[in-house]
Amino acid sequence: MFELILLISLSLYFLQLVIYTIGLNKKLVDKRQEKELTVSVIVAARNEENNILDCIESLNELNYPADKIEILMVNDNSTDKTKEIIEEYIQDKPVFKLVNIDKKLGRLEGKTNALAQAIKISKGEIIITTDADCTVKPNWVKTIVSYFDDDVAMVSNYTVQRMNNAFEGMQSVDWLLLLSIAGGVMNLGKPLSCIGNNMAYRRSVYDELGGYEGIPFSVTEDFMLMLQIHKLKKYKIIHTTEADALVISKPCPDMKTLYSQKKRWGVGGLDSDMSGFGVMAVGWVLHMMLLISFLFFSKTILYLIFFKVAVDYFFIKHAADKLNVKFSLSHFLAFEIYLAIYVICLPFIVLSNPNIKWKDRSYIRKKSG
Repeated sequence: MFELILLISLSLYFLQLVIYTIGLNKKLVDKRQEKELTVSVIVAARNEENNILDCIESLNELNYPADKIEILMVNDNSTDKTKEIIEEYIQDKPVFKLVNIDKKLGRLEGKTNALAQAIKISKGEIIITTDADCTVKPNWVKTIVSYFDDDVAMVSNYTVQRMNNAFEGMQSVDWLLLLSIAGGVMNLGKPLSCIGNNMAYRRSVYDELGGYEGIPFSVTEDFMLMLQIHKLKKYKIIHTTEADALVISKPCPDMKTLYSQKKRWGVGGLDSDMSGFGVMAVGWVLHMMLLISFLFFSKTILYLIFFKVAVDYFFIKHAADKLNVKFSLSHFLAFEIYLAIYVICLPFIVLSNPNIKWKDRSYIRKKSG
């Protein structure tokens, strides 16, 4: 009986991966955009003196007409040298602008407040966001903008992380898996997740929603904005698998930071609808079954475990190959152990205490409605 339940769980999981793969390979727009729309790139930074220079230097190498782009570096109440580093670097670069945040916009808090204030003074037709611990490729903006067909409101893209050791590698492989799942269902018309360090949206649609001030506050502001755009039922939200649109992020340096990041994402995920919870439930049941399978161990169970690991590997490798991202077998195996642990534990962590602390700020989750 146990083997049968495990087989059913694994079959549902495998079917999901097949559906995600179909979504990732779907043609996204009828015709790639050729005209160069005006763009505002926005980077919200708080106490990022160790990261901000690499980010700015990569943005300075963007291949996009100077009269069509502005880059807003947002200093969000930093208490380190973030502001000074930005000021020194951009002083002779008119495409860059420094935005200092020293007050709240209505009920908004933290990064959401910083982004909303920057968007208010920005001018681009397309808003593109990334983070201070990220670097981009020269054709990043050009590639993303090319997907903004007339009915496209938001374009989501991949972010991976440096992979210098197994701890960093397992995080990057995790992001590849999560964004492949998110992108697959997104391209089939059911957006369930996105990542704010590599996303873009139309200003006109953002304004139609009333901006961040007009939507429910969330610790994952990118996810909430995506949900609200989807609720309009008028626009397409798509996820690209383009190497030139890829962003490289610095991984969490230690387990404590990684725990906080995962919890923040988990708390944000509480705003998902039943489809989102259904996707998460299949993964949770399967990994729980695999955990207790050692109590009923058999040759059949061993084959099923091997099959699960294999389908994960080839699903992730499919995305990695399209993005020209390499990862080692040791990184992948470390990720498989890590995945099983956090998938099982995260619901208990989030539901027992949905309040979070991130970037030295505390957030108390308020009940919706």
